[in-house]
Amino acid sequence: MTKLRAACVQMRSTTNPDENVEVFSELVGQAVRGGASYIQSPEMTGLVVQDRGRLFDLVKTADEDLLIACAKSLAKEHNIWLHVGSTAILRADGKVANRAFVIDPGGLIRATYDKIHMFDVDLDNGESWRESAVYKPGKSAVIADIAGARTGLAICYDMRFPQLFQDYAQAGAEILTSPAAFTRQTGKAHWHILLRSRAIENGAFMIAAAQGGDHQDGRETFGHSLIVNPWGEIIAEIGHDEPGVVVAEIDLDEVRQARAKIPNLVNGRAYTLEIPGGRTGKDAA
Repeated sequence: MTKLRAACVQMRSTTNPDENVEVFSELVGQAVRGGASYIQSPEMTGLVVQDRGRLFDLVKTADEDLLIACAKSLAKEHNIWLHVGSTAILRADGKVANRAFVIDPGGLIRATYDKIHMFDVDLDNGESWRESAVYKPGKSAVIADIAGARTGLAICYDMRFPQLFQDYAQAGAEILTSPAAFTRQTGKAHWHILLRSRAIENGAFMIAAAQGGDHQDGRETFGHSLIVNPWGEIIAEIGHDEPGVVVAEIDLDEVRQARAKIPNLVNGRAYTLEIPGGRTGKDAA
């Protein structure tokens, strides 16, 4: 298969998992009616809550999680690939993972990915985030076969680490993903630039479903879910922060064409880094 219809589901998830599952189901239905065969939801689809105690009161294992059960059912009912961008999942060791799920049209989980890079930052508007204080970072990058397309899995802050996406592309990934709950401040400055850059650098489609708006727990997210083609052009966007759906056709031949025009993935060369004082990059390490 060289073509598929892909959709981003944009949400404003709350601290109530039941409400989030209901909205998720409604928006997936809209995407299905738009002809989508691959549907991606944002980071933290099932639960957005800052309070650590509240999170641990609500978080479930993957087998017990309402959202994952719903996603399996919807994928099977509609014969679609459903990519839960992420949700909070209780691990066997009692810690929490920020975990993505890829579910096939039979309702089976085909891949999972735990967010590798933790959002530990201090922004100049007073926002301070320490994701590593709550979530256990993943250790493995994951490529999933989605409807015949090799797809690299990532989540939100991962997009600021281009080597991850280059590794995916060099391993044959044609689609890159970065579902997110991007802050409003950083989103205004960097969201479009980063996603388009990752697509251009790797000659790949980039699909990024997002959270958007003012959330119950007090955070503010940017929205603007995007689908970007391998030439860096935005082919679909929800141009606001309200919940919604956007659908676009993905033609995997465009990946081959872009990589043939700009073959940077195979043109890289080894080098050493010279540092004042006579040391090399390797010595400095």
